[in-house]
Amino acid sequence: MAVDLYPAIDLRGGRVVRLLQGDYDRETVYGDDPVAVAGSFADDGATWVHIVDLDAARSGDPVNRPVIRRMAESLHGRASVQTGGGVRSAADARELAAAGVARVVMGSAAVSRPELVTEVSDVVPVAVGLDHRAGEIAVHGWTEGSGLRLDEALDLFPSAAAFVITDISRDGMLAGPDVDGLAAAARRTTVPVIASGGVSSLDDVRRLSEIPSLSGVITGKAIYEGRFTVRDAVDLLRGRS
Repeated sequence: MAVDLYPAIDLRGGRVVRLLQGDYDRETVYGDDPVAVAGSFADDGATWVHIVDLDAARSGDPVNRPVIRRMAESLHGRASVQTGGGVRSAADARELAAAGVARVVMGSAAVSRPELVTEVSDVVPVAVGLDHRAGEIAVHGWTEGSGLRLDEALDLFPSAAAFVITDISRDGMLAGPDVDGLAAAARRTTVPVIASGGVSSLDDVRRLSEIPSLSGVITGKAIYEGRFTVRDAVDLLRGRS
């Protein structure tokens, strides 16, 4: 299976930012033109761009939807857009699909109502975001534990197009991904697994690419901090380095 790179753009107030372990009080701003950033990722060979609407995730207010539309329009025919943050209903999914988004990511809403994933999947493909601390799924902006274990969650969403699995303790820390945990999850489900959190180097990308049946790797901070380029990672995943 080919492994796709998903360079990540987190949006807050229309700007490109990163939060440390999801903490809104620990924000780094990386740019004021997310459309240009997305275009640069496509120029470097990315076929997907992963967008997170942090404002919508926190408050439910989709203030970044116009920006997401412009990003999807600019990437049309070059790269597909996967978007999460505040996707809580079929209406949200319809709005994003109309904006050109190819796949939505649902986290807390999916965990609260697994049947909602089936409903939304009739509108647009759904990746279920399974964000966990020590194996327990966290919800509501990572502020609460759900009591649901990752291995249990993998059985709840038969209509999911993918699982985006994030180890919260590693997100934004450049500490390396949880390769063993991701490999175990990929073995447990037939739904494609996309790895998220902790990627710090091309060696991390290589190690993830060696997990059987892993379908994608999301990386953000390592790119913005110059640890490697999108082109470097795309070439590695396509076997050209």
